[in-house]
Amino acid sequence: MKNRYSDGIVTPQALATRHSIARELRDTRHELQLTQQTLAERVGTQKSNISRMESGKYNPSLDFLVKVAESMGKTLDIHLN
Repeated sequence: MKNRYSDGIVTPQALATRHSIARELRDTRHELQLTQQTLAERVGTQKSNISRMESGKYNPSLDFLVKVAESMGKTLDIHLN
C-alpha cells in the first residue's frame, strides 16, 4: 500500500498547508472555549472528524471548512501567495 505522505501523492507543501489550516481552526476553537464535541454538533458531524481535521489526518472539503468556520462565527478566506 502506498504511503500518501511520502510517495509524492500529497506534496510536502500541501501537507504543510493542511497543518497550518488545522492549527488555525484548533486555535480558534480553543479561543472560543469550544470542545471538539460541541463544534462537531454545531457542524453536524462526528467528533472524530473534527479531531482528524485538527490533527491534519483528514483532508476536508472546502464546503466542510466553510461550515466549520461559520459554526465558530468566522469566515473562511483563502489567499494565494
